[in-house]
Amino acid sequence: MKTIQLGNNGPMVSKIGLGCMRMSSVWGSPTNDETESIATIQQALDSGINFLNTGDFYGAGHNELLVGKAIKGRRDDAFISVKFGAIFDKGHMLGLDLRPIAIRNFINYSLVRLGIDTIDLYQPCRLDNSVPIEDVIGTISDLIKEGKVRYIGVSEITPEQLRKANSVYPISALEIGYSLADRQIESELLPTARELGISVVAFANTAEGLLTGEMKAPLPANSYQNHFSRFQGENLVKNLEKVEVLKNMAKGKGVTPTQLAIAWVNAQGEHIMPLVSMSRRSRLPENLKAMEIVLTDDEMQTLNTTFAPGAILGGTYLQR
Repeated sequence: MKTIQLGNNGPMVSKIGLGCMRMSSVWGSPTNDETESIATIQQALDSGINFLNTGDFYGAGHNELLVGKAIKGRRDDAFISVKFGAIFDKGHMLGLDLRPIAIRNFINYSLVRLGIDTIDLYQPCRLDNSVPIEDVIGTISDLIKEGKVRYIGVSEITPEQLRKANSVYPISALEIGYSLADRQIESELLPTARELGISVVAFANTAEGLLTGEMKAPLPANSYQNHFSRFQGENLVKNLEKVEVLKNMAKGKGVTPTQLAIAWVNAQGEHIMPLVSMSRRSRLPENLKAMEIVLTDDEMQTLNTTFAPGAILGGTYLQR
């Protein structure tokens, strides 16, 4: 398993991370089979994937309980990344609570649910300026002194916020959506992270399913993607035409479009980790093989041209 260093002074972790969110009900989706989810986490650990990503609001704590069961007796095999701050009710996000008193409350519940003494990477899920960044990051740095946290991460923030956060305490990782279809972070945020020596944990590598090669227009009426303009009407039709290029290239290389989408993210730099969501063991071999795919210069040029920034029509929640 290739490894990546989280930040200038951070630990070495697997170059691919396991996103555990979809194992729980977050946006009103059904909860996956718990036994299979636990087996998936354990097999990922057996395969050398040690970076496990969860959030205290995934399934109202269900996800942390799940991860806790999976790592019981093998704590040293896992690097646990936890997001906090989002307030959910009945599958709807009500807002953020980033007050220092709330953070101190959140982490104690997380530690109990996970069954551990220290969280490896602790990060606000977003920063909305409702609480000064100095107070948010300062509180987590205090938790480091108390032994409850090892490293600090941030998620879905602006370059200015990243600089300010890093000035309060060294940030080890930036978690952000990144894919062939979502490249808006390339203009400022990625260069800022690189300049500051902050590693990037890149989620949504298949752009909410757009790049899997399995999507067809129109989407079923109950698809959550229908909320986003990217997946509506002519936008989806035009976007799927570009996905055909990805599908044809994947076919020629004997891989799947999903594997190719992950491989592209992986190829963007040694400081970038594809964070891949899985809830079934059957997905592990495919996603691990994606990390071995080598893209030629011509293939990279074709993908970068077809999926140039702005080429995909319409937005998702990543464009706020």
